[in-house]
Amino acid sequence: MKKYLVIGNPIDHSLSPKLQNWWLKENNIDAKYDKIKLEDHEIKNFIQTIKEQKIAGCNVTVPFKKTVIPFLDKLSPEAEHTQSVNTITFDNGHLVGHNTDIVGFDSAIRKLNFSVNGKKVLILGAGGVVPSIIFALKNMNVQEITISNRTKEKAENLRVLFKDLKILEWGNLTDFHMVINATSLGLNNEKINLNFSSSGNDRLFYDVIYNPQETQFLKMGKKLGYRTENGKTMFVYQALEAFKLWHRIEPKVNTDTFKLLDND
Repeated sequence: MKKYLVIGNPIDHSLSPKLQNWWLKENNIDAKYDKIKLEDHEIKNFIQTIKEQKIAGCNVTVPFKKTVIPFLDKLSPEAEHTQSVNTITFDNGHLVGHNTDIVGFDSAIRKLNFSVNGKKVLILGAGGVVPSIIFALKNMNVQEITISNRTKEKAENLRVLFKDLKILEWGNLTDFHMVINATSLGLNNEKINLNFSSSGNDRLFYDVIYNPQETQFLKMGKKLGYRTENGKTMFVYQALEAFKLWHRIEPKVNTDTFKLLDND
């Protein structure tokens, strides 16, 4: 039986095993998918277990999407451009890092029927999935992307990858059509203490967090009368792309898929 894992820290919130094991069963694949919490110093040895084929492949979540890169042999073009890896495969003796977050985010926004073409986007946070979101947004022809992070230096570091980003001091706000919470604030019911009340009409509040389903950030957006969306659809479609990379099969995504995650 092949073994797959998702690594991260924290990791308890991850619904990846629930979804991936559901698809494995649906497609009669003899494999098991689990989650494991790691520390920085354990990453190198863990990646070696994939090279030795004790583990067939893995997903990577915060805070290790960049940490794993030095231990891989190759990166996909998207992973190279964003310096962010969320899926690792073993192909012809090589460990390959992929980025399926880009497709996941793109699919989620398109299914919302919310056009960001020519619009302004504010992103809260600068780590984890943020480079992937920026990459996807640029492909959608946004007008302007502004980053605000509690540690300003991390936001400024993103300019190495994306030259035309605007940086905003944490606590300040700018005009936007879409605001994305890409921080971890909300995983444990924390609030984001920003005053969005003067942000105008016709705005989308998007949270990459999918568990819990409605963070304090989304509750605030809803209370202000804005459209809100969590990261569940993005999560499902990035997982689908990872499943395809490992098993060369496209799993079904339907209402049952989302009900499965809603039950948690």
